[in-house]
Amino acid sequence: MPMPMPQTCRDTPPARRPMRARALRVLLPALALALPGAALAQALDDSAFRVAMQAAERGQPVAPAMQSHPASAWLELAALRRNLDTLPVTQGRDFITRHQGQPVAEVFREGWLRALAKRQEWAAVREAWAPGITNATLRCIELDARARTGATDAQWTRDAQALWRSSGSSLPNECDAPFATLAARGSLGDDLRWERFDLAVAEQDVGVMRTIARGLSAGQQALAEDYAAYMTAPHARALQWPKTARSRLVASHGLAKFAKADPLAAERQLPALADALGFGETENGRVLYQAALWTVASYLPDSARLLGRVPESAYDERLHEWRVREALARKDWSAALTAIRKMGDSQRSQSRWTWFQARTTELAGDRNAAQPLFRAAAKNPDFHGFLAADRVDQPYALCPLDFSPSTDARAKVAADPGLTRALALYRIDRPGWATREWTAALRNFDDTQRRIAVQVAQENGWYDRGVFGLGRQPEETRLYTLRFPLTQQALIERESQRHGLDPAWVAAEIRAESTFNPNARSPADARGLMQVMPATGAAVARRLGLGWSGPDSLFDPATNVAIGTAYLREKKDMYTLPYVAIAAYNAGPTPTGRWLAQRPDLDPDIWIETISYRETREYVARVLAFSVLYDWRMYGQAAPLEPRMRGAPAQRNKRFACPTG
Repeated sequence: MPMPMPQTCRDTPPARRPMRARALRVLLPALALALPGAALAQALDDSAFRVAMQAAERGQPVAPAMQSHPASAWLELAALRRNLDTLPVTQGRDFITRHQGQPVAEVFREGWLRALAKRQEWAAVREAWAPGITNATLRCIELDARARTGATDAQWTRDAQALWRSSGSSLPNECDAPFATLAARGSLGDDLRWERFDLAVAEQDVGVMRTIARGLSAGQQALAEDYAAYMTAPHARALQWPKTARSRLVASHGLAKFAKADPLAAERQLPALADALGFGETENGRVLYQAALWTVASYLPDSARLLGRVPESAYDERLHEWRVREALARKDWSAALTAIRKMGDSQRSQSRWTWFQARTTELAGDRNAAQPLFRAAAKNPDFHGFLAADRVDQPYALCPLDFSPSTDARAKVAADPGLTRALALYRIDRPGWATREWTAALRNFDDTQRRIAVQVAQENGWYDRGVFGLGRQPEETRLYTLRFPLTQQALIERESQRHGLDPAWVAAEIRAESTFNPNARSPADARGLMQVMPATGAAVARRLGLGWSGPDSLFDPATNVAIGTAYLREKKDMYTLPYVAIAAYNAGPTPTGRWLAQRPDLDPDIWIETISYRETREYVARVLAFSVLYDWRMYGQAAPLEPRMRGAPAQRNKRFACPTG
């Protein structure tokens, strides 16, 4: 029976580094010698398109031949965007009309509406508006334009009130004008202000609460301001508030917010406040939930007691998980098992919790009862499923989905104009625009065509489409060759051998870090395949005696993998155990050292599960699972996961098979 893989990562499409024109001029002669005819033609076309785009962005003339390029409209957009503040309205209107319904028109429209508002050309704003725009800034600009052109009818009032009610968080400054108009027309009374005030309380947004309070009538303003003050710092005046649903809402959210900083103090203040305002289970649970969560996330001494005080009605999946982790950290196997059994059926049936139900059953002394649970977990192709397969000596569960589209079907998708534009933009390092074209193209594809599009994208180097282009249908999790791309295998194997590392582990790190995009760049400035920080790269290069030509050298796959594997080896030498090294690679040495000090003698699976940071906890499990899958991709069989994560030598003798039943 095919078993789906879980979601494997939350990566956003990685940023790409522009390739300078000078570098291209140096590379083209080599490309001419190295590439076959079709590939060379593509490389030359991409080079010309890149040069044209850079010229358009600088306001320089573009070669006339580029007017016939499939993505020529984006060249025009790049030129127009330079001068939106002075662009004639007729020219902007013409661009939108000519490209109506295409992503390039929508990207232009977004900037054009902002520019027209800045120019106070309100009639032009209304003309350029398109129904279906959801961006709050643009919605407010359009409302303001209608008001300034005399269109404040009943529909305008309904639209403005709907936007007012849309969020308890801060809205853009562009919304101030239409809201002021709404108030001036007498359509933003106290009831509507309180309605959004309550939303802001639930968001715990004190700034919005204070702003709304200032607009209330004099008789209600003082109480609203005191509510906002309590949300900033709990005070004794709350005991004298009116015994209303709103007072209970504010007091419970305010104390819950305070519990994140001082859980025990919040717990001490709760009884008097609950008695004064008539808290029910919902309000008590709101406060106790946060007190327990922020205590247990640091494994503080009061964790178990506070978890026990939270009403069961306040438990969600997150707190259920922490109740299990807290018991695991104390090695209280019976308590952990009880906590798992209190989960809902859907959560408890996840492979992670099936595994830990088996583990805690076994650790509590009932090996026989654990065996069917291990066998059930082993049907899942993920970290805990692979661990379970080792435990019951079964092959790793893997049911790859065969996907071999016909030549005609593939040719039809590859020729789609939207996909063609998306790939052309991606190849010249414009991933944001490429993604807009990709998303629009996929709306017109059926499931088979969408999968073909992922294949075509990966053949063009856009590997993360296997993550972001699949998943609409459960069986797509079984498209392993698309979801787990593999390039630079010889480089990975060479550098892994040089540093005594498992090449499947290195490939797994690359998949987790960059999805094999050599030009990936994170918001923190980590770069390349293994997402190496420039400072780390310089330091490792110095220790290895490698030439270092600056941070951009990390976009070169050979340099990046050489430095990344050396750094990974340093982590392994520092921590001995690969699973700890993986945690340190993600979280850094300080938290990793704290976790080791807090829980020094836990088994690997339990130590990983009790990592405090969700990102790192999931990252370690993901990389270890990916290591198994890259063994499959590279060698057909895998090293057993249990010795692999402990760093023990192991042969690749673990088979893969599709579970039955």
